[in-house]
Amino acid sequence: MQTRKKHIFLTFLASWLLLFFFGGDKLRRFAFFSGRKAEARRNWPHWTDRSLLKSFADPEELQSDGDPSLPSPRARRAARLSVYKNSRCRMETCFDFSRCEKHGFKVFTYPRERDQPISESYGKILASIERSRYYTPNPEEACLFILSIDTLDRDHLSGQYVRNVDEKIRSFPLWNGGRNHLIFNLYSGTWPNYTEDLGFDIGQAILAKASFYTESFRPGFDISIPLFSKDHPQRGGERGWLYQESIHPKKKYLLVFKGKRYLTGIGSGTRNALHHIHNGKDIISLTTCKHGKDWEKHKDTRCDKDNVDYEKFDYQELLHNSTFCIVPRGRRLGSFRFLEALQAACIPVLLSDGWELPFAEAIDWGKAAVVGNERLLLQIPSAIRCIHPERVLAFQQQTQFLWDAYFSSVDKIVHTTLEIIKDRLLPHRSRSRFLWNTLPGGLLALPDFSTHLGDFPFYYLQRGSSPSKKFTAFIRAVSPSSSLSQPILRLIQAVSGSQYCAQILVLWSCEKPPPPSGKWPQTTVPLTIIQGRRKLSDRFFPYAAIQTDAVLSLDEHISLSTSEVDFAFVVWCSFPERIVGFPTQSHFWDAERGRWGYTSKWTNELSIVLTAAAFYHRYYHSLFTEYLPAGLRELVDGLAACEDILMNVLVAAVTKLPPIKVTQRKQHKETMPQQVKGTAGAAGSRCFSQQQDCLNQLADWFGYMPLVSSQLRLDPVLFKDQVSVLRKKYPRLEKP
Repeated sequence: MQTRKKHIFLTFLASWLLLFFFGGDKLRRFAFFSGRKAEARRNWPHWTDRSLLKSFADPEELQSDGDPSLPSPRARRAARLSVYKNSRCRMETCFDFSRCEKHGFKVFTYPRERDQPISESYGKILASIERSRYYTPNPEEACLFILSIDTLDRDHLSGQYVRNVDEKIRSFPLWNGGRNHLIFNLYSGTWPNYTEDLGFDIGQAILAKASFYTESFRPGFDISIPLFSKDHPQRGGERGWLYQESIHPKKKYLLVFKGKRYLTGIGSGTRNALHHIHNGKDIISLTTCKHGKDWEKHKDTRCDKDNVDYEKFDYQELLHNSTFCIVPRGRRLGSFRFLEALQAACIPVLLSDGWELPFAEAIDWGKAAVVGNERLLLQIPSAIRCIHPERVLAFQQQTQFLWDAYFSSVDKIVHTTLEIIKDRLLPHRSRSRFLWNTLPGGLLALPDFSTHLGDFPFYYLQRGSSPSKKFTAFIRAVSPSSSLSQPILRLIQAVSGSQYCAQILVLWSCEKPPPPSGKWPQTTVPLTIIQGRRKLSDRFFPYAAIQTDAVLSLDEHISLSTSEVDFAFVVWCSFPERIVGFPTQSHFWDAERGRWGYTSKWTNELSIVLTAAAFYHRYYHSLFTEYLPAGLRELVDGLAACEDILMNVLVAAVTKLPPIKVTQRKQHKETMPQQVKGTAGAAGSRCFSQQQDCLNQLADWFGYMPLVSSQLRLDPVLFKDQVSVLRKKYPRLEKP
């Protein structure tokens, strides 16, 4: 029995020895497998059988993505959360709507501190608000507040960086945690990571920011704005480069880029790869390393050749002669190149992953830009070659519209920002994307007037509709006498005889009360008297009594026949967005005096149709009263005949088209200048001087001269032809 136990023990011991000798390594792996599996999760990719599968890369190297100096996505997310502590803010949760109910959408700017300098760009932003119709000097009336502290440049290495912003804004009694505040910013973060850190807590404030990451953008609350330079014009701005007579079916270059190449750091990957698509023929991609103080320390083998090729091409020449322009990200997501491409009608090809495009809440960028992917750069040339030429032209036209409507000046950028916020307050009365993306643009299509396209004068052609076939005659009476003069009686009779007249409104702007109803002539259409405030701007107030699309504006001394009125209205129905009328004047540039001149001489050119006898759409009453700031209306009330000029300037600024002159009788032509202008004597000279001053002040306010000259006059068919009178539709037009 003992011998048997001894054999069993020796057999068991021999088995363990064999197992340890031949399979010990496998056993050790099994024993510690769970620990190695946890280690593999911590250090991906870490193979459990790396002794069998050789690794050609260090695990730490595989964990890093690109430049080791760049923060990881988790680090970037943590940085953004530290900046946007109220990342869940929406208008419904972080904005007090009740502040906007009593006085409407009014904006208050904090008083500027004497010892606190502001940048040129921020000064333009504040000036844009303070000279606009939104501004109020009373904080109790304000719906929105703007800081006087310059927050545009939050790079702490910049000379314009303002320190201790947190302490300053917390001391403001109106701050209220940022509620109902709007903060503008162009630059955030600094080298090397360029995070979105602003250096202070914005609280519940709305952030209007350039180079906005979509991950940190709060939809329906924040606003992405374009990056613009300190030289960007305050108002007006240069027009786009695409002219009707300069459209080329095919430009010299298909795709171009000329700019800096970053050798290290964020943004370097995209720009370093641009040379791969350069072919030296129709695709030109030029970069230079020659920027910054220590560029030579980091230069690579391509730098010297790139710098030589870079100087061979002129940047402006490339913009003018290319169909598409590459707009890659810089250190930050946005760049000045974006606005430069828009102005040049060079379709932007965007290579900036994660960029919330400017005003994307309102603007459909799919109609004006090509949004690419940084990782698919090599596919860009073949993709844009597939775009049909007609589509290319549509893209170019849309770039010009967007540039002129929203980006050509600081005024337009700021006003677009404010109008987007205003639309959020009353969603049921907000602009549709069609209004934002179609001429004349969202800033000139007031939702307070209507949200129905058929009520505006701009969209009849697109909708295949036409304005109503009736008009309202609007006569302004200013005679000091309380009795009716013969001219106004004849005018009422002539206008009421028109088959298209729906009603007659008389704006009584006299000191004495109007005559009783029995003294007014009997007409076939309703006649209503409106008591005015004796201001020149009253004639363009949006009176509720005006029910028709067309308004015939008249002065009481004007002499018109029924045939003249009928023909002018028929012409206006074909051009409802323009002013159509009889007496005309023109403007010109006086080189000797260095200012705009104004003349009433009868020449072939015209740019102004006096509203003493003119048709226009009733929407321009709303635009005149609600779009223009109070300062301009006060200017009109202080200068003689300035309201005529301002209405023509406003309509030309909206339509980019001249007014239309229609046929008038010879006697009307001879008497009109003396009656309207009063050129004789000292009073006439003074009036003319005021009109000159008015024209120049308006050009200064708009930032350019909107008036457009024309040589067009429309006459009826067979006018003055030697044929039977019975064959003519308006025979009375030829009678003296």
